Amino acid sequence: MAKAFASQGDLSEKKITFDEIGEGLYAFTAEGDPNSGVIIGDDSVMIVEAQATPRLAEKVIEKVRGVTDKPISHLVLTHYHAVRVLGASAFDAGQVIMSDAARAMVVERGQEDWDSEFQRFPRLFEGHESIPGLTWPTTTFSDRMSVYLGKRRIDLMQPGRAHTAGDIAIHVPDQNVMFTGDIVEDHSACYCGDGHFADWGNTLDNIAAFDVDAIAPGRGGALIGKEAVARAIASTRDFVDSTYAPAAKVAARGGSLKEAWDAVRASCDPKFKDYAIYEHCLPFNVARAYDEARGIDTPRIWTAQRDLEMWDALQG
Repeated sequence: MAKAFASQGDLSEKKITFDEIGEGLYAFTAEGDPNSGVIIGDDSVMIVEAQATPRLAEKVIEKVRGVTDKPISHLVLTHYHAVRVLGASAFDAGQVIMSDAARAMVVERGQEDWDSEFQRFPRLFEGHESIPGLTWPTTTFSDRMSVYLGKRRIDLMQPGRAHTAGDIAIHVPDQNVMFTGDIVEDHSACYCGDGHFADWGNTLDNIAAFDVDAIAPGRGGALIGKEAVARAIASTRDFVDSTYAPAAKVAARGGSLKEAWDAVRASCDPKFKDYAIYEHCLPFNVARAYDEARGIDTPRIWTAQRDLEMWDALQG
């Protein structure tokens, strides 16, 4: 391999921020690393996203304990990716919730994704030896469900395919706040290796229709106020479209993956090169966009070996 993945050299510590985005609602963010969310109910707490390891999850728990001593009863996982789910055991939540589609993806490709992500982004797996195994939900749903933490209602929904086929978003209606997982990002590249480009825009429309007052995105800072929300939705849409359109043009004329890579770089570098994890995401994004444009609807499973083969092809 000509050079390592960009993420393998990303070893710098990220500054953690813990912002209140509504009454009893918090966004745990870390400069482009995976975010978590906190929803405090009458008697207990719901966590959104588990982090990649129990050790990293303890950093979220430390912040939670700074604002409440209520027990953590629910953990919601917006999709199946290892960096989002493998820290689940630290929360000791009685209910672990995923969509039906996300659980099916754990069955189909959970171990492969763990191996792949661990190889290409080692810093995000601090304390990996404490991971007890794959994370399995206790509860799944399709379309919509509501959870009540006392009188506080939390609505979970599948707004459409985007970052994965199993994405869910969480809406807290009493504050009109959403936790979107990686459907929406802010000043961070979207990872599209398991994405659905043709659907992502409609899914963003479904999020925008809520006209929320704040969003905790999957990566990047908390989005407080309608202007910040609209900006991040628009930039996410631009990122996805700017990745897919040039790759699709190359695929349509029978061009190669390397040609698609060059075309996407020409489209995206001027606008997004300074975004967090941009270089890490780009090869996986191009490979998936190229596949989807050639009619491959279900993303091919990433394995540690496939990662290396793809990266070698792009270095040629």
